[in-house]
Amino acid sequence: MSIKGRESMEQERVHFNLARLKKGGKNFEVAIDPDLAIQYRTGKPVDIREVIKSEKIFADVKKGLLAETTILPQIFGTADPLAIAAVLLKDGELQLTAEFRNKIQEDKLKKIIMLISRYAVDPKTKLPHPPLRIQNALDEAKVKVDAYKSAEEQLDGIVKKLQPILPIRIETKRIAVRIPPEFAGKAYPAIVRFAKPQNEVWNNDGSYQCVVDLPAGIEPDFYEHLNHLTHGGLQAKPVEKR
Repeated sequence: MSIKGRESMEQERVHFNLARLKKGGKNFEVAIDPDLAIQYRTGKPVDIREVIKSEKIFADVKKGLLAETTILPQIFGTADPLAIAAVLLKDGELQLTAEFRNKIQEDKLKKIIMLISRYAVDPKTKLPHPPLRIQNALDEAKVKVDAYKSAEEQLDGIVKKLQPILPIRIETKRIAVRIPPEFAGKAYPAIVRFAKPQNEVWNNDGSYQCVVDLPAGIEPDFYEHLNHLTHGGLQAKPVEKR
């Protein structure tokens, strides 16, 4: 989305969630479901019929004014409202209500705080920062969350902005794991929830071995959970990354 598009959303009082495009000197709009529109725009498999509120192309959604149907083919090469709506969603501006913008900003901020607490640690103590400390540092650094980028895309940049305020860095550890045979079946799903196993081996005695790359911030939780499932039978040790 263009900078101009984002500015217009911030400055204009929007009462409807819509996609808007000016083309051929005319204004074209379609009413949208905002969550699905963002998913559609970022390439997720969403049926456009679920994204738009009606299969009508408007000149002004707020006033209920429909676009002139006679000019649609010459401007868009088609009169099909679904095809035109796809162009509006892809190339136009997403005009979102203040209520929805606030919601996605809050949700994105919560996810970013969660990711920082999982993936980043204090370089001295090797321990994760609690969420409240991260929140306070974000406020002090005046970090602005981009509602149109995923939390994962923004993580590295935000951590860099926090570093002058908070001792922090993203760190992962490679751990070699062995689960005794009597607990292997039960422990495997738990390992997968924490990280993607690598170099997996199911031994003849029924035991299970693998290597996982863990965010340093969740390493203590990993050990605690697996030790609980295996009644202390977890065998784990750090290994060097190659």
